[in-house]
Amino acid sequence: MNINPTENMGLAMKQVWEHRFRSMLTILGIVIGITTVVTVASMLTGLRQGMVVFFQELGPDNIFLTRYSGGPGMGGMIPKERKRRPLIPEYADFIQRSCRAVTDVGLSLYIPPVVDGNAITARVPGYESDNLTIAAVSPNYQQISPRDLRAGRFFSPEENARGAKVAVIGTNLADALYPDGKGVGRTFMMDGAEFTVVGIFDKAKGGFFGQNDQDNVVELPLRVGQSRYPQLNDYYITAKARPGQRQEAFDEVESAMRRIRRLGTGADDDFNITTPDQVIQQFDQITGVVGLVAIAMSGMGLLVGGIGVMNIMLVSVTERTREIGVRKAIGARRRDIIGQFLIEAVTLTGAGGVLGIIIAVLITLLMGKLVPALPSAVPAWAVGTGFSVSVAVGVFFGVWPAVKAAQLDPVEALRYE
Repeated sequence: MNINPTENMGLAMKQVWEHRFRSMLTILGIVIGITTVVTVASMLTGLRQGMVVFFQELGPDNIFLTRYSGGPGMGGMIPKERKRRPLIPEYADFIQRSCRAVTDVGLSLYIPPVVDGNAITARVPGYESDNLTIAAVSPNYQQISPRDLRAGRFFSPEENARGAKVAVIGTNLADALYPDGKGVGRTFMMDGAEFTVVGIFDKAKGGFFGQNDQDNVVELPLRVGQSRYPQLNDYYITAKARPGQRQEAFDEVESAMRRIRRLGTGADDDFNITTPDQVIQQFDQITGVVGLVAIAMSGMGLLVGGIGVMNIMLVSVTERTREIGVRKAIGARRRDIIGQFLIEAVTLTGAGGVLGIIIAVLITLLMGKLVPALPSAVPAWAVGTGFSVSVAVGVFFGVWPAVKAAQLDPVEALRYE
């Protein structure tokens, strides 16, 4: 008596459906495990896409120099970095002169939201915002890290030279201060000074958790920031490499910084130098750890689910002892019996995997609707891996019950009550 796989699949589906409530409880651990893996993978994939787009907009050929590894405003969160000397404006000129692979150098001064104990806000009659990211930048910054403008223009070198109180602001800040959408040419007060809006940036692309501080930015001419906040020294430098020469530019900039800061051979850099690719690699390392934690958590769910499947299959073998005896008596081979129960186990876990994937996709879509700022995307590899793992769990934990069923003596099985 030969039983084809299709017939075995039908028998398996029939058994699962007849005991659907018991089957659902059995695969609950698998559903939870697969849902966890796919959901976390979707979130991390979306976050990475946001980071890649963010740094693409900052400039893929740019090299960033900061005092601390955390970037501007981090204030030396790593203890060994707290004694680092600040970067100074002269470094930008030195890099421009000495690095042949660098085509342009921009200088920025980070202005924190609280200066000398006073919180900085931007306000106009009837509206005010303290959600600001303030930077005083050199007038060539728009060429080094070009951004689209929703309206107006960037400030000119002449305005920077004479210290004109002008500003280019982010789209969120513009909407907060000027709800009518007409911000260019109008003024706002910030830290006791009146600034004229000459440009409004378009919506920034990418970001972390869907948020991009550039949408709340206030960019002032560098000369204005230096004159109004002489006590600040949190400068950061952006060097734009010539096309196809970013690695050469990176090496030249690092060498130039070591020379001007008089670092001896073998001494560690007392500054931070990065490229967009390096930042993304660091992000990948962090998300890799998060992914491992998620896999470990889901692994517990899969283990519990697999044990449940083995238990229920052993119960099924006991319940269907006479059926097995009848099938063997009319010619079913051991491999037919093994195939029947193994397919039933795989059907159980495969159904759990499919259900887990569906729930994960729904959670991802729901989060995207409820929290638009949180990017999410369901990667195909996570879906394929989730289903494959669920099937593998069925195979692994279904082998022993299937073999036990195949080893039953047909005569004894027929006598079983």
